Amino acid sequence: MTPPPVERPRAVPDEAGRGGPRHVDSVAALARSASPTARSGSTVVVAIDGRSGSGKTELGTAVSAALGCPVVHLDALYPGWDGLQAGVDLLTTHVLEPLGRGERPAYPRWDWVRDRPGRTVGVDAGDLLVVEGCGALVPPAAAFAAVRVWLDAPDDLRKERALSRDGDTYAPHWDRWAAQEDAVYAAARPMDSADLVLATGQP
Repeated sequence: MTPPPVERPRAVPDEAGRGGPRHVDSVAALARSASPTARSGSTVVVAIDGRSGSGKTELGTAVSAALGCPVVHLDALYPGWDGLQAGVDLLTTHVLEPLGRGERPAYPRWDWVRDRPGRTVGVDAGDLLVVEGCGALVPPAAAFAAVRVWLDAPDDLRKERALSRDGDTYAPHWDRWAAQEDAVYAAARPMDSADLVLATGQP
């Protein structure tokens, strides 16, 4: 017998297209009512995931401001253009696992100019922490997320956004990065376990 399809909660598309007040309010309200997972100690971790250019950074920054809590951007952890899964592992070992042990997290920020690890960045997480980036809802990091948010946007719009933001730096690596997204998302299917699936295309 074929199991019924998973019904995913959805919020209405935001009138601003991405990171607007409806989306921020939806995520913040869910975070305020959530409890920490068994692995995240006393901190509610809000994880915002989605493919490149879907609006994660803008939404994550706005949600962290609304909640008055820190935000960790996975872009700061990926060790280069082939490092999507490695960035998720670094997030887990340097931020989420120490958080669960009651320790102050700190992670090595990747120096994209020199293509090597840079300075260490501390994270002063309290009751809430926002984590955003490709892979935020991929194992092993996914087990720490109390609030799971997936962002959807049309492929052509995502690419336009990403390349307008990062320009010539990102353009040669778009397909290379997209192939990693294909692999990790096909295996983990984070969109199926999301608490909120938000459309960030034009309404």
